[in-house]
Amino acid sequence: MTEAPHDASAGLPVLHADDALAVVCKPAGLMVHDSALARGETDFAADRLREQFGRSIFLVHRLDRATSGCLLLAFDRDTASALGKTLMAHDVEKDYWAVCRGWPAQRDFVVDHPLDGGPGKPQKKDAVTDFEVLATCELAVPSAGFDTSRYALLRASPRTGRFRQIRRHLKHISHHLIGDTSHGDGRHNRNFRMLGIHRMLLHARRLAFPHPHSGECVEVLAPPDAEFGKALALFGPDLA
Repeated sequence: MTEAPHDASAGLPVLHADDALAVVCKPAGLMVHDSALARGETDFAADRLREQFGRSIFLVHRLDRATSGCLLLAFDRDTASALGKTLMAHDVEKDYWAVCRGWPAQRDFVVDHPLDGGPGKPQKKDAVTDFEVLATCELAVPSAGFDTSRYALLRASPRTGRFRQIRRHLKHISHHLIGDTSHGDGRHNRNFRMLGIHRMLLHARRLAFPHPHSGECVEVLAPPDAEFGKALALFGPDLA
């Protein structure tokens, strides 16, 4: 999938910041940090954020390159450690918006399907994701013997944090994530590219957690970008 180039001088939008931590909105197409998947990439969110805040940063969790939205970071090791324990205790609420092919049979459903840890990590571990259908649409595009194609906007709330969990769980139930070139359905990805939507439609919409020092609830919402907004418009004016 072709990604639009990013302006390395641009700061990431700050959704929340205090002396101990921050939540920023990562754009789709920007890698969080250097890894074996970087393949020669030199622009990383971690480097941008160090320069943007002018201090050391510690990433508390990760987002796939093609995923946009809430990214949590700490400014010191103690805060990072405390937030990591909060994550392990499942006290961090993470809600994603995802657009998938087809209409799931139930409005609310759970996918409980073990996943491995990705390349070089074959051991499977428990992986659970809660899903809710927020809206559905039907486009006048032929699909698999039908005259139309059906799509759903989902809220995905992973209880665990496995490698590409939401994407792989949607593939497991044959409701592939739109724009996912690794685990998706190429025919439906092409339908959306014809509509001018070239990104993977997974967005970390909401993050909520107790502040590790004050105990107060920190809750942030990440606005979708313009291209994701095009997809939301397909589901009705209230979502655009």
